[in-house]
Amino acid sequence: MIRRAALLLTLLALAGCAAKGPTGAPQASRIPAAPPRGEPGQYLNMAAGGLTAAFGRPAFVRKDGATEMWRYDGTACRAFFFLYGAPLAVRHVETLPHAAGSAADIACLNALRASPAKTS
Repeated sequence: MIRRAALLLTLLALAGCAAKGPTGAPQASRIPAAPPRGEPGQYLNMAAGGLTAAFGRPAFVRKDGATEMWRYDGTACRAFFFLYGAPLAVRHVETLPHAAGSAADIACLNALRASPAKTS
């Protein structure tokens, strides 16, 4: 029983040390700031069929209830289109990397749209 208590105390002490930074102060979780809004207007409210016609089939689709996220991959960037509503339409656009003052980089979107690798 005493061995178990000693082992438990040792594990708790090690866990406390692991949560501290190099200076001994607790480390704060760093959550990156959300990119600013600023979707290019030509994509907002675009129907799902129009998005497929413009960019082809997405590389990845995630469905979460009535919301869908479509991801398109390029050589230098990725675009994420968030669709919801009835009928399903684009409500938000982001790219990685994003533009300095906007969530979506128009150069990335133009490159993905002109990509010869599109499949429909």
